[in-house]
Amino acid sequence: MFNSIFLNGDFIFRAFLRENIFMRKNNIKNLTLKDLEQWLNSNEIKPYRATQIFKWLYKYHAHSFDVMTDISLILRQKLAENFCIRSPAIEKVQLSDDGSKKYVFCLHDGNFIESVLIPEKNHYTLCVSSQVGCAQGCKFCLTARLGLIRNLGHDEIVFQLQYVLRDIHQKSKVPLTNIVFMGMGEPFANYDNVKTAIDILISSKYGFQFSTKKITISTCGIVPQMIKFSQEIPVLLAVSLNATDNATRSMLMPVNRKYSIEKLLDVCRNYPLRSGRMLTIEYVLIKNINDGIKNANKLCQLLRGIRSKINLIPYNSHSQSNFERPDTASIDEFQKTLIKNNYTVIIRQSKGSDISAACGQLMYDMR
Repeated sequence: MFNSIFLNGDFIFRAFLRENIFMRKNNIKNLTLKDLEQWLNSNEIKPYRATQIFKWLYKYHAHSFDVMTDISLILRQKLAENFCIRSPAIEKVQLSDDGSKKYVFCLHDGNFIESVLIPEKNHYTLCVSSQVGCAQGCKFCLTARLGLIRNLGHDEIVFQLQYVLRDIHQKSKVPLTNIVFMGMGEPFANYDNVKTAIDILISSKYGFQFSTKKITISTCGIVPQMIKFSQEIPVLLAVSLNATDNATRSMLMPVNRKYSIEKLLDVCRNYPLRSGRMLTIEYVLIKNINDGIKNANKLCQLLRGIRSKINLIPYNSHSQSNFERPDTASIDEFQKTLIKNNYTVIIRQSKGSDISAACGQLMYDMR
Protein backbone atom coordinates (compact mmCIF):
# COMPACT_ATOMS: atom_id res chain seq x y z
CA MET A 1 0.00 0.00 0.00
CA PHE A 2 2.57 2.55 1.10
CA ASN A 3 4.99 1.69 -1.71
CA SER A 4 2.34 2.65 -4.24
CA ILE A 5 1.87 5.95 -2.42
CA PHE A 6 5.62 6.56 -2.47
CA LEU A 7 5.87 5.76 -6.15
CA ASN A 8 2.97 7.89 -7.31
CA GLY A 9 2.26 10.49 -4.64
CA ASP A 10 3.53 13.97 -4.01
CA PHE A 11 7.01 14.28 -2.50
CA ILE A 12 5.82 16.38 0.46
CA PHE A 13 2.97 13.97 1.17
CA ARG A 14 5.45 11.05 1.12
CA ALA A 15 7.71 12.79 3.61
CA PHE A 16 4.73 13.68 5.82
CA LEU A 17 3.59 10.05 5.92
CA ARG A 18 7.03 8.82 6.83
CA GLU A 19 7.51 11.35 9.61
CA ASN A 20 4.07 10.80 11.14
CA ILE A 21 3.45 7.08 10.65
CA PHE A 22 6.78 5.31 10.46
CA MET A 23 8.76 7.53 12.81
CA ARG A 24 6.72 6.97 15.97
CA LYS A 25 8.98 4.17 17.16
CA ASN A 26 12.70 3.57 16.87
CA ASN A 27 13.69 1.56 13.84
CA ILE A 28 15.25 -1.68 15.09
CA LYS A 29 17.41 -1.79 11.95
CA ASN A 30 19.25 1.29 13.22
CA LEU A 31 20.78 -0.89 15.93
CA THR A 32 24.07 -2.74 15.53
CA LEU A 33 24.23 -6.33 16.72
CA LYS A 34 26.03 -5.14 19.87
CA ASP A 35 23.36 -2.46 20.47
CA LEU A 36 20.62 -5.06 20.21
CA GLU A 37 22.44 -7.48 22.50
CA GLN A 38 22.75 -4.73 25.11
CA TRP A 39 19.06 -3.85 24.82
CA LEU A 40 18.05 -7.49 25.22
CA ASN A 41 20.34 -7.92 28.20
CA SER A 42 18.94 -4.79 29.87
CA ASN A 43 15.47 -6.33 29.45
CA GLU A 44 16.61 -9.63 31.00
CA ILE A 45 16.52 -11.44 27.65
CA LYS A 46 19.34 -13.71 26.51
CA PRO A 47 21.63 -11.65 24.21
CA TYR A 48 21.99 -14.54 21.73
CA ARG A 49 18.49 -13.72 20.55
CA ALA A 50 20.03 -10.72 18.76
CA THR A 51 21.58 -13.02 16.15
CA GLN A 52 18.18 -14.62 15.50
CA ILE A 53 16.55 -11.22 15.11
CA PHE A 54 19.30 -10.02 12.76
CA LYS A 55 18.84 -13.13 10.63
CA TRP A 56 15.17 -12.28 10.22
CA LEU A 57 15.86 -8.62 9.48
CA TYR A 58 18.61 -9.14 6.92
CA LYS A 59 18.73 -12.71 5.64
CA TYR A 60 14.93 -13.11 5.45
CA HIS A 61 14.05 -9.44 4.99
CA ALA A 62 11.29 -9.53 7.62
CA HIS A 63 8.86 -6.60 7.57
CA SER A 64 7.09 -7.62 10.78
CA PHE A 65 8.06 -9.13 14.11
CA ASP A 66 5.10 -11.51 13.73
CA VAL A 67 6.93 -13.61 11.13
CA MET A 68 9.89 -14.33 13.45
CA THR A 69 8.51 -17.76 14.31
CA ASP A 70 11.55 -19.15 16.16
CA ILE A 71 11.27 -16.31 18.70
CA SER A 72 8.77 -16.48 21.55
CA LEU A 73 5.51 -14.60 21.25
CA ILE A 74 6.33 -12.64 24.40
CA LEU A 75 9.61 -11.38 22.93
CA ARG A 76 7.97 -10.55 19.61
CA GLN A 77 5.36 -8.50 21.43
CA LYS A 78 8.04 -6.71 23.44
CA LEU A 79 9.96 -5.91 20.26
CA ALA A 80 6.82 -4.57 18.60
CA GLU A 81 6.09 -2.38 21.63
CA ASN A 82 9.52 -0.77 21.47
CA PHE A 83 10.54 -0.83 17.81
CA CYS A 84 9.33 -0.71 14.24
CA ILE A 85 10.91 -2.24 11.13
CA ARG A 86 11.40 0.49 8.56
CA SER A 87 13.14 0.34 5.18
CA PRO A 88 13.62 2.78 2.28
CA ALA A 89 11.03 2.79 -0.50
CA ILE A 90 11.76 2.25 -4.19
CA GLU A 91 11.15 5.49 -6.04
CA LYS A 92 12.24 4.70 -9.58
CA VAL A 93 13.99 2.02 -11.66
CA GLN A 94 15.67 2.84 -14.98
CA LEU A 95 16.93 0.31 -17.51
CA SER A 96 19.93 1.16 -19.71
CA ASP A 97 20.37 0.02 -23.29
CA ASP A 98 23.38 -2.02 -22.12
CA GLY A 99 21.31 -3.92 -19.52
CA SER A 100 22.37 -1.91 -16.46
CA LYS A 101 19.65 -0.89 -14.02
CA LYS A 102 19.61 2.18 -11.81
CA TYR A 103 17.53 2.01 -8.64
CA VAL A 104 16.47 5.23 -6.92
CA PHE A 105 15.52 4.79 -3.26
CA CYS A 106 13.59 7.31 -1.16
CA LEU A 107 14.73 7.36 2.47
CA HIS A 108 12.52 7.98 5.51
CA ASP A 109 13.45 11.68 5.57
CA GLY A 110 12.66 12.28 1.90
CA ASN A 111 16.27 12.15 0.68
CA PHE A 112 17.28 9.98 -2.27
CA ILE A 113 20.13 7.60 -3.07
CA GLU A 114 20.98 5.59 -6.17
CA SER A 115 22.36 2.09 -6.73
CA VAL A 116 23.42 0.54 -10.03
CA LEU A 117 23.16 -3.11 -11.06
CA ILE A 118 25.81 -3.93 -13.66
CA PRO A 119 25.56 -7.05 -15.85
CA GLU A 120 28.85 -8.91 -16.34
CA LYS A 121 29.56 -12.02 -18.41
CA ASN A 122 28.26 -14.59 -15.92
CA HIS A 123 27.17 -12.51 -12.93
CA TYR A 124 25.96 -9.16 -11.69
CA THR A 125 27.88 -6.47 -9.80
CA LEU A 126 25.99 -4.05 -7.57
CA CYS A 127 27.33 -0.54 -7.01
CA VAL A 128 26.00 0.79 -3.69
CA SER A 129 25.95 4.23 -2.10
CA SER A 130 27.23 5.04 1.39
CA GLN A 131 26.11 8.67 1.77
CA VAL A 132 23.46 11.05 0.53
CA GLY A 133 25.64 13.33 -1.55
CA CYS A 134 29.36 13.71 -0.84
CA ALA A 135 31.62 16.25 0.85
CA GLN A 136 34.82 15.47 -1.08
CA GLY A 137 34.20 17.90 -3.95
CA CYS A 138 35.87 15.93 -6.76
CA LYS A 139 35.53 18.12 -9.85
CA PHE A 140 34.72 15.29 -12.26
CA CYS A 141 31.92 13.79 -10.15
CA LEU A 142 28.29 14.84 -10.41
CA THR A 143 27.47 13.58 -6.89
CA ALA A 144 29.89 16.18 -5.51
CA ARG A 145 27.54 18.93 -6.72
CA LEU A 146 25.08 17.88 -4.00
CA GLY A 147 27.56 18.38 -1.17
CA LEU A 148 27.11 16.12 1.82
CA ILE A 149 23.52 15.85 3.01
CA ARG A 150 24.01 13.00 5.48
CA ASN A 151 25.55 9.59 6.08
CA LEU A 152 23.55 6.45 5.41
CA GLY A 153 22.82 4.09 8.28
CA HIS A 154 24.19 0.57 7.95
CA ASP A 155 20.63 -0.65 7.37
CA GLU A 156 20.14 1.76 4.46
CA ILE A 157 23.35 0.50 2.87
CA VAL A 158 22.33 -3.15 3.27
CA PHE A 159 18.79 -2.48 2.03
CA GLN A 160 20.14 -1.56 -1.39
CA LEU A 161 21.41 -5.12 -1.72
CA GLN A 162 18.28 -6.64 -0.18
CA TYR A 163 15.97 -4.93 -2.65
CA VAL A 164 18.10 -5.66 -5.71
CA LEU A 165 18.55 -9.33 -4.75
CA ARG A 166 14.80 -9.73 -4.50
CA ASP A 167 14.30 -7.94 -7.81
CA ILE A 168 16.77 -10.03 -9.82
CA HIS A 169 15.67 -13.32 -8.23
CA GLN A 170 12.21 -12.65 -9.62
CA LYS A 171 13.51 -11.93 -13.13
CA SER A 172 16.86 -13.66 -13.68
CA LYS A 173 18.90 -16.73 -12.81
CA VAL A 174 22.19 -14.81 -13.09
CA PRO A 175 23.75 -14.47 -9.61
CA LEU A 176 24.75 -11.24 -7.92
CA THR A 177 28.26 -12.04 -6.72
CA ASN A 178 30.11 -8.70 -6.47
CA ILE A 179 29.47 -5.54 -4.46
CA VAL A 180 31.37 -2.29 -4.97
CA PHE A 181 31.12 0.74 -2.69
CA MET A 182 31.50 3.13 -5.59
CA GLY A 183 28.14 4.88 -5.60
CA MET A 184 27.21 8.16 -3.95
CA GLY A 185 29.51 9.22 -1.12
CA GLU A 186 32.96 8.49 0.28
CA PRO A 187 32.76 5.20 2.23
CA PHE A 188 35.57 6.09 4.62
CA ALA A 189 33.76 9.30 5.62
CA ASN A 190 31.00 7.02 6.95
CA TYR A 191 33.39 4.42 8.29
CA ASP A 192 31.42 2.87 11.17
CA ASN A 193 28.20 2.38 9.22
CA VAL A 194 30.08 0.94 6.24
CA LYS A 195 31.96 -1.44 8.53
CA THR A 196 28.71 -2.63 10.16
CA ALA A 197 27.09 -3.08 6.74
CA ILE A 198 30.02 -5.17 5.53
CA ASP A 199 29.81 -7.32 8.67
CA ILE A 200 26.22 -8.09 7.68
CA LEU A 201 27.11 -8.71 4.04
CA ILE A 202 29.79 -11.30 4.89
CA SER A 203 28.18 -12.93 7.94
CA SER A 204 27.27 -16.60 7.67
CA LYS A 205 25.17 -16.41 10.85
CA TYR A 206 22.74 -13.62 10.03
CA GLY A 207 23.82 -12.06 6.73
CA PHE A 208 24.45 -12.83 3.08
CA GLN A 209 27.71 -14.82 3.16
CA PHE A 210 29.39 -12.72 0.48
CA SER A 211 33.04 -13.54 -0.08
CA THR A 212 35.45 -10.87 1.15
CA LYS A 213 37.13 -11.22 -2.26
CA LYS A 214 33.93 -10.01 -3.93
CA ILE A 215 33.44 -6.75 -2.02
CA THR A 216 35.44 -3.63 -2.93
CA ILE A 217 35.53 -0.26 -1.20
CA SER A 218 36.69 2.70 -3.26
CA THR A 219 38.22 5.71 -1.52
CA CYS A 220 39.39 9.11 -2.65
CA GLY A 221 42.35 8.66 -0.31
CA ILE A 222 41.49 9.42 3.32
CA VAL A 223 44.79 8.13 4.67
CA PRO A 224 43.99 7.52 8.38
CA GLN A 225 40.88 5.53 7.50
CA MET A 226 42.82 3.49 4.95
CA ILE A 227 45.23 2.42 7.69
CA LYS A 228 42.34 1.58 10.04
CA PHE A 229 40.56 -0.28 7.25
CA SER A 230 43.58 -2.48 6.60
CA GLN A 231 43.42 -3.66 10.20
CA GLU A 232 39.66 -4.13 10.59
CA ILE A 233 37.83 -4.93 7.35
CA PRO A 234 38.94 -7.92 5.24
CA VAL A 235 37.58 -6.79 1.85
CA LEU A 236 39.26 -5.32 -1.24
CA LEU A 237 40.40 -1.71 -1.58
CA ALA A 238 40.39 0.58 -4.60
CA VAL A 239 42.18 3.94 -4.46
CA SER A 240 41.08 6.79 -6.71
CA LEU A 241 44.34 8.46 -7.82
CA ASN A 242 43.48 10.33 -11.04
CA ALA A 243 46.64 12.42 -11.41
CA THR A 244 50.43 12.11 -11.34
CA ASP A 245 51.27 15.46 -9.70
CA ASN A 246 49.90 17.23 -6.65
CA ALA A 247 48.82 20.39 -8.44
CA THR A 248 46.57 18.49 -10.85
CA ARG A 249 45.25 16.12 -8.20
CA SER A 250 44.48 18.97 -5.80
CA MET A 251 42.55 20.72 -8.57
CA LEU A 252 40.57 17.56 -9.34
CA MET A 253 40.32 16.21 -5.80
CA PRO A 254 40.47 18.65 -2.86
CA VAL A 255 41.32 15.76 -0.49
CA ASN A 256 44.85 15.90 -1.96
CA ARG A 257 45.48 19.20 -0.19
CA LYS A 258 45.35 17.28 3.08
CA TYR A 259 46.68 13.89 1.96
CA SER A 260 49.17 14.39 -0.87
CA ILE A 261 50.08 11.84 -3.52
CA GLU A 262 53.24 11.02 -1.57
CA LYS A 263 51.32 10.33 1.65
CA LEU A 264 48.68 8.33 -0.18
CA LEU A 265 51.10 6.14 -2.12
CA ASP A 266 53.26 5.58 0.95
CA VAL A 267 50.24 3.96 2.62
CA CYS A 268 49.56 1.97 -0.55
CA ARG A 269 53.17 0.80 -0.72
CA ASN A 270 53.03 -0.48 2.86
CA TYR A 271 49.48 -1.76 2.72
CA PRO A 272 49.17 -5.27 4.26
CA LEU A 273 47.68 -7.34 1.46
CA ARG A 274 46.45 -10.90 1.89
CA SER A 275 47.95 -13.59 -0.29
CA GLY A 276 46.83 -13.30 -3.92
CA ARG A 277 45.30 -9.84 -3.52
CA MET A 278 46.23 -6.50 -5.04
CA LEU A 279 45.17 -2.91 -4.57
CA THR A 280 43.17 -1.41 -7.40
CA ILE A 281 44.39 2.00 -8.56
CA GLU A 282 41.58 3.92 -10.27
CA TYR A 283 42.51 6.58 -12.78
CA VAL A 284 39.81 8.68 -14.49
CA LEU A 285 41.22 9.79 -17.84
CA ILE A 286 40.31 13.40 -18.69
CA LYS A 287 41.30 15.01 -21.96
CA ASN A 288 44.22 17.48 -21.68
CA ILE A 289 44.17 17.23 -17.87
CA ASN A 290 45.76 13.93 -16.83
CA ASP A 291 46.08 11.91 -20.03
CA GLY A 292 48.98 11.62 -22.52
CA ILE A 293 52.18 9.58 -22.61
CA LYS A 294 53.99 11.88 -20.17
CA ASN A 295 51.39 11.17 -17.48
CA ALA A 296 51.38 7.47 -18.32
CA ASN A 297 55.14 7.26 -17.78
CA LYS A 298 54.91 9.27 -14.56
CA LEU A 299 52.19 6.93 -13.30
CA CYS A 300 54.49 3.96 -13.94
CA GLN A 301 57.15 5.60 -11.76
CA LEU A 302 54.74 6.47 -8.96
CA LEU A 303 53.37 2.96 -8.65
CA ARG A 304 56.72 1.17 -8.44
CA GLY A 305 56.74 -1.21 -5.51
CA ILE A 306 52.96 -1.20 -5.04
CA ARG A 307 51.23 -4.52 -5.63
CA SER A 308 48.42 -3.20 -7.74
CA LYS A 309 46.32 -3.37 -10.86
CA ILE A 310 45.15 -0.26 -12.67
CA ASN A 311 41.60 0.56 -13.75
CA LEU A 312 41.56 3.26 -16.42
CA ILE A 313 38.18 4.97 -16.48
CA PRO A 314 37.57 7.20 -19.50
CA TYR A 315 35.74 10.25 -18.21
CA ASN A 316 31.94 10.03 -18.29
CA SER A 317 30.64 13.45 -19.27
CA HIS A 318 27.66 15.18 -17.68
CA SER A 319 25.90 18.51 -18.16
CA GLN A 320 27.50 20.21 -15.16
CA SER A 321 31.12 19.78 -16.24
CA ASN A 322 33.35 21.11 -19.01
CA PHE A 323 35.74 18.15 -18.86
CA GLU A 324 36.01 15.92 -21.91
CA ARG A 325 36.71 12.27 -22.52
CA PRO A 326 39.99 11.54 -24.40
CA ASP A 327 39.70 9.99 -27.83
CA THR A 328 40.02 6.23 -28.18
CA ALA A 329 43.55 6.39 -29.60
CA SER A 330 44.80 8.37 -26.59
CA ILE A 331 43.17 5.96 -24.16
CA ASP A 332 44.74 2.98 -25.93
CA GLU A 333 48.19 4.59 -25.94
CA PHE A 334 47.94 5.32 -22.24
CA GLN A 335 47.08 1.67 -21.57
CA LYS A 336 49.86 0.35 -23.82
CA THR A 337 52.46 2.46 -22.01
CA LEU A 338 51.44 0.97 -18.68
CA ILE A 339 51.39 -2.58 -20.07
CA LYS A 340 54.90 -2.12 -21.50
CA ASN A 341 56.00 -1.33 -17.96
CA ASN A 342 54.55 -4.63 -16.74
CA TYR A 343 51.40 -3.31 -15.10
CA THR A 344 48.06 -5.10 -15.21
CA VAL A 345 45.71 -2.56 -16.78
CA ILE A 346 42.01 -2.68 -17.53
CA ILE A 347 40.04 -0.02 -19.39
CA ARG A 348 36.76 0.05 -17.52
CA GLN A 349 33.93 0.42 -19.96
CA SER A 350 31.44 2.23 -17.75
CA LYS A 351 27.88 1.10 -18.29
CA GLY A 352 24.61 2.95 -17.90
CA SER A 353 25.71 6.34 -19.20
CA ASP A 354 22.41 6.76 -21.11
CA ILE A 355 20.54 6.77 -17.78
CA SER A 356 23.20 8.74 -15.87
CA ALA A 357 24.32 5.60 -14.05
CA ALA A 358 27.97 5.46 -15.07
CA CYS A 359 30.91 6.23 -12.79
CA GLY A 360 30.66 9.83 -11.55
CA GLN A 361 27.11 10.41 -12.81
CA LEU A 362 24.95 9.64 -9.78
CA MET A 363 22.76 12.49 -8.56
CA TYR A 364 19.02 12.02 -8.43
CA ASP A 365 16.96 14.96 -9.66
CA MET A 366 13.69 15.17 -7.67
CA ARG A 367 11.93 17.21 -10.31
